[in-house]
Amino acid sequence: MASSIKTGGKQKAALPKRELGVDEIVENISNAILEHRLVPGTKLGEDRLAAIYGTNRPRIREVLARLSHEQVVELVPQRGAFVAKPTVEQARDVFETRRLVEPGVLERLTQNLDDDKLRRLVEHLEREEKARRAQDKHAVVRLSGEFHTLLAELAGNSVLARCMKELSTLTCLTISLYDAPTANSCRVDEHSAIVDAIRARNLPLARNVMLQHLQHIEDSLNLNSESEGVDLESVLG
Repeated sequence: MASSIKTGGKQKAALPKRELGVDEIVENISNAILEHRLVPGTKLGEDRLAAIYGTNRPRIREVLARLSHEQVVELVPQRGAFVAKPTVEQARDVFETRRLVEPGVLERLTQNLDDDKLRRLVEHLEREEKARRAQDKHAVVRLSGEFHTLLAELAGNSVLARCMKELSTLTCLTISLYDAPTANSCRVDEHSAIVDAIRARNLPLARNVMLQHLQHIEDSLNLNSESEGVDLESVLG
């Protein structure tokens, strides 16, 4: 039975809590992973997630299947679902792939640049800077990854955009697992330098800054360190 509240001396029935849809739960868990609030290797139990989101297990299974397709979650037979945990070899492969893909993203973007695309890049830089001033480390991590995804989206190639989203997610997981300090792994001045080169349509400079940027991230990784687990309710509840 729905509870009631008083408003101006009258009883008014409280609205029941809205059940989240699959897309909303996927986004909520994805953001928690990208912001390093859920670390690689964390077990995502169906019963616990269903209780946290006030939904049923079939819906949670659909959520986990989506996250697995996006390589954010690993589904292990007889054991369940876990936040993906890239190996050192996989981490190296991700950065090698990014060095091959992102110069192509920049080439296509500089060829198709317009005022609206430039505005969206500048606005994203402003959001990054705002998060840094607020010392919101979780937002900084997420926005840093989204910057690279945005470049691919604005380049206008849907396949590149999907590829870049996957690579950015795997990079965030790798940084979380191997404890790369945010201030050194994805500095806002490097993003600004990339945007400046794009604005000038200076493709050689944009490529050079991007490759240096990716190397700085990879070099900051501590490949002998792993993160500890966290409590799901405290992160997602």
